[in-house]
Amino acid sequence: MAGLSFALEAASKGTVAVVTKKNRIESATNYAQGGIASVLGDDDSFDEHIKDTLTAGAGLCRENVVRFVVEHGPESIAKLVEWGANFTWESDGKGFDLGREGGHRHRRIVHAKDFTGREVERAMVEAARRSPNITFFEDHYAVDLLVKSVAAGVQCLGAYVLGKNGKIEPFSAPVTCMATGGAGKVYLYTSNPDIASGDGLAMAFRAGARLANLEFMQFHPTCLYHPYAKSFLISEAVRGEGAVLKLPGDGEFMENYHELGCLAPRDIVARAIDSEMKRLGVDSVLLDITSRTPEFIRERFPGIYEKCLEFGIDMTKEPIPVVPAAHYMCGGVRTDLNGRTSVDGLYAVGEVACTGLHGANRLASNSLLEAVVMSQAASHDAVGRLDELAASVEGFSPDRWDETGVVDSDEEVVITQNWDEIRRFMWNYVGIVRSDKRLERARKRIKLLNEEIGEFYNNFKVTPPLVELRNLALVAELIISCATARKESRGLHYNIDHPERNDGMWMRDTIVRKMVF
Repeated sequence: MAGLSFALEAASKGTVAVVTKKNRIESATNYAQGGIASVLGDDDSFDEHIKDTLTAGAGLCRENVVRFVVEHGPESIAKLVEWGANFTWESDGKGFDLGREGGHRHRRIVHAKDFTGREVERAMVEAARRSPNITFFEDHYAVDLLVKSVAAGVQCLGAYVLGKNGKIEPFSAPVTCMATGGAGKVYLYTSNPDIASGDGLAMAFRAGARLANLEFMQFHPTCLYHPYAKSFLISEAVRGEGAVLKLPGDGEFMENYHELGCLAPRDIVARAIDSEMKRLGVDSVLLDITSRTPEFIRERFPGIYEKCLEFGIDMTKEPIPVVPAAHYMCGGVRTDLNGRTSVDGLYAVGEVACTGLHGANRLASNSLLEAVVMSQAASHDAVGRLDELAASVEGFSPDRWDETGVVDSDEEVVITQNWDEIRRFMWNYVGIVRSDKRLERARKRIKLLNEEIGEFYNNFKVTPPLVELRNLALVAELIISCATARKESRGLHYNIDHPERNDGMWMRDTIVRKMVF
């Protein structure tokens, strides 16, 4: 959503190459069910939306960013409608059917039933296809950014890209925008698609960009628990429409954890579920919406209803077994209000970016809102600087990719073994609840694995699985570093050895950066 929004705006002033490692519709946006938060109801206000966002963010939101994104919400919804998105309207046709989700004190979630992301992406892909200035490069993998040293630091001039033919070629450009999504696949259980391996985070770090707050990985409280239901999310909107969380044979429990009960912010709900599962020794809890009529459930949540039926669960008659899963990276590549990173010519939008909107915990459905608002701001800024940035590219001749001495790998098992090991110890040691001892164990393991992966990368030809493993391992190390540094508990980061929030020391971002020149 962020990448296509940037491309559609930028295409009005120049040509755009969209490099995507899968097909053009495969993204986290496509899996987003709930909707887009925006102030459109008569009983709502920008100040109320800002207040809810700041509360969820646990003291680390940048208030000027929050206000900027929230106040540009309605025009962003209008832009999506202009591109062809069909949202659900009220039965009288007078306005959007607004939903409510955890952490929101008003109904402000614009949705297309329970497949909002899919509908928005459909509209944007079709709009991009109609643009003569946008070219898609599907099944192409960005390997590393093209950078050069300049007086002010580092400048980005494109990227090295692995094509379908197995060759790595330089893609030169005066403006490079990363919209690579998050890093959910660094964890064993995640709602993210398989492509979410932290590629943009890793490339930006290697290029010298500043990254912030990677300890704040949001775990969605309710993913379907079933041995064959891979990564299927049960939208927070289900709780917004009256579903309650229950323990097997033991009733409701969320009122014991927060005044908003089942509509508490995600960090609180996920931690409560994790705590109750460990206390009782059970594999899941139950999400029950049987208080609503079958007709309402099938009409409001057709996608979730059909998916549950595939696994023998009729949500109109019985509760859904659910567990938390890694969902959204609230940290990322640090940007300003125009999407600029600390590397000149490099922009970051969407989940890969850390704008300051989410702070220590993202408010539900603010992600798609941020994707559109910030990508629009970034594209406008990039277009305004195009002549200046283009001048710096003139005469630039990127080096060819060096494959001297590398051979085809005959040990692909190294990749799968390391991938599985990283995801498992990240879940166990750097998950919903952490400790100093667990983090130290994770740090030692990732140090050894990164050495092994680095040696493998230097000796064998680059392949898509190797690109992803290299990035995944680096992002895991950065998450561990940030989590180890923060000696408190705040938002999504909970350490049992430092259980209290410490505003005196830690009301600030955790910054990581590699010096490259």
